[in-house]
Amino acid sequence: MEDQEMQLKVKRVTDKFTESMYVLANEPSIALYRLQEHVRRSLPELVQHKTDMQSWEEQSQGAIYTVEYACSAVKSMANSSLYFKNIDGLLRQAISLKEQISSSQGRSAETPANNPNDTPTHTSVTPP
Repeated sequence: MEDQEMQLKVKRVTDKFTESMYVLANEPSIALYRLQEHVRRSLPELVQHKTDMQSWEEQSQGAIYTVEYACSAVKSMANSSLYFKNIDGLLRQAISLKEQISSSQGRSAETPANNPNDTPTHTSVTPP
């Protein structure tokens, strides 16, 4: 009997000890201590990730601005086709008018030479 009593006492002591360890392990102050340890270990890495992300955000914002600017430039170039067509028409008209002026000047220069009643205003000397 003494053996059974001893075993029962040992079981009670171990159960109480286990319960005490469980309470101590889950006590709020210990939980806060463990939380503080975790934060202290992981915070520098999180700060580094944050600075990396901010740097990447700045780079991507710059790239987005560049792409948007390029897109607007391309759109404005596409919209300018109307102006280029207008310029093309005006250039063709100017070339046509120049050709008309050149041909009328050429005809006016030929007309006095063909008219025998006109006297020449200047004489040209051809070298021998």
